[in-house]
Amino acid sequence: DIGMRLTKGDGVRQDFAAAVGWLKKAAGAGLADAQFVLGALHQQGKGAPKDPVQAVDWYRKAAEQGDAAAQFNLGVMFYAGEGVPQDDAEAAKWYRQAAERGYARAQHKLGLLYELGRGVPQDFVQAYVWFGLAAASFGAKGRDDGADAGGDRDKLKARMTPAQIVEAERLLKGFRARRR
Repeated sequence: DIGMRLTKGDGVRQDFAAAVGWLKKAAGAGLADAQFVLGALHQQGKGAPKDPVQAVDWYRKAAEQGDAAAQFNLGVMFYAGEGVPQDDAEAAKWYRQAAERGYARAQHKLGLLYELGRGVPQDFVQAYVWFGLAAASFGAKGRDDGADAGGDRDKLKARMTPAQIVEAERLLKGFRARRR
């Protein structure tokens, strides 16, 4: 808690270097939130040396505990080849885990991978479904990113067959029903 408060300046002076020490104790005890924040601090070089390999290690620890933000960031690291060899399939794996937890940014990225056939087989139906879920998630949170996901879905729809659209809408409806 102290480490988190130090990173945000919540009731204390913001001090990333001091936060790292506290966060390492919490992360060592297995707290996924602390592991995620340590990954971000190492990725950004705040309070600790910029070290993408350390960032990946901390993100992976949090991601393996089911932290959707860490899963997404780990996917970003694999997609960009930052701290790890570039690997679209591994990026898709981590994006999918976060996307299935409802993480909208991961849903959008997974949709893009399906549209392009990067790390997964090209599949416009799956891309449409993930774009649709992301657009709905972003819209519910009042974020502008939803326009991008919705726009990507609409552009993709123009390239799909009527049968693909029907299948995508059926799958999207099923996903939404399970989420309620």
